[in-house]
Amino acid sequence: MPLYVVQPPKARPGDQLAVLSPSFAAAGAFPQVHEQAMRRLAEITGLVPVEYPTTRRVAATAMARAADINAAFADPQIRGILAVIGGEDQITVIPHLDPELVRADPKPFLGTSDNTNLHNWLWGNGIASFYGGSSQVHLGPGPAVDDVHARSLRAALLTGERLEVTDPGESEDVGVDWADPRALTSFGEREATEPWSWYGPTRSVTGPTWGGCLEVIEWIMTAGRFPADPQVLAGGVLLLETSEELLPARNAAWIVRSLGERGILRAVDAVLLGRPPVSDFTRRPPAPERARLRAEQRDALVDVVLRYNPEAVVCAGVPFGHTRPQWILPHGGSITVNGIEQRIFADYR
Repeated sequence: MPLYVVQPPKARPGDQLAVLSPSFAAAGAFPQVHEQAMRRLAEITGLVPVEYPTTRRVAATAMARAADINAAFADPQIRGILAVIGGEDQITVIPHLDPELVRADPKPFLGTSDNTNLHNWLWGNGIASFYGGSSQVHLGPGPAVDDVHARSLRAALLTGERLEVTDPGESEDVGVDWADPRALTSFGEREATEPWSWYGPTRSVTGPTWGGCLEVIEWIMTAGRFPADPQVLAGGVLLLETSEELLPARNAAWIVRSLGERGILRAVDAVLLGRPPVSDFTRRPPAPERARLRAEQRDALVDVVLRYNPEAVVCAGVPFGHTRPQWILPHGGSITVNGIEQRIFADYR
């Protein structure tokens, strides 16, 4: 049976929004980008950002970061929570969280990458969230906030509307180094996106979502933090994307194959594959090679998914996860993957 999750109530302009660093405290390492992000966050949403003791504390302990998460859920004036960025050790924060606090006062949580840990934990405790959002990546840098990000941010925190997820037409894997003053005014090297690729039967699927960063999902599975019965995802939409670690296509496919062996691929009715990063600050292959690497990952993952579930509707290249512009998507909420019209709709209620 699918897991029942609660959709947290929306905030209203003037409410307080907790801004936390559950993983890496980029806000402390690069404060100018963070401070610009906070100004833009207030302008776009009308919410009042509230920082906590570890928001800017680099190398804070897992227990200290968990204490801030618990405090944010316990405070009735806080009406939403946004992660500054991801990291790589949030898995050690999860054991220190108090599920009774989140059940007593559910609030929208937004984050990406390593925050897959928190999304899975909230989902396991019956609370929906939103996969995406990083003040340090999507609000602070560059000349402005991308339109698709701003619209999905407002929908997730405030309006709860239904939006069509569209292709912004351009993408960057990595922006300007945050230590460079130009990071405050310049985007990274952007290029035109390829059309999304559709596979599987020509049908429309609407269902609750689960997933996130593929590498972190592997950690979650290894730590035993997923329900024993994969049918909790029955009829759902699986979200999968890869990180800036630039995992080779075959390694990504091995993880997805393990999800197939676990029964997860057979349980869902649709799979969305995020546009993968293929370059970083030290490696930027020529454009034809970047296109080849993206296609290589797409083909490898689609092959595995359809091998385990040929009835799944699959769309690859969707701009969520480790890409910019980025759509924030429901996690535990509803998405429609329409393979007939080749369109995607997200419900942010």
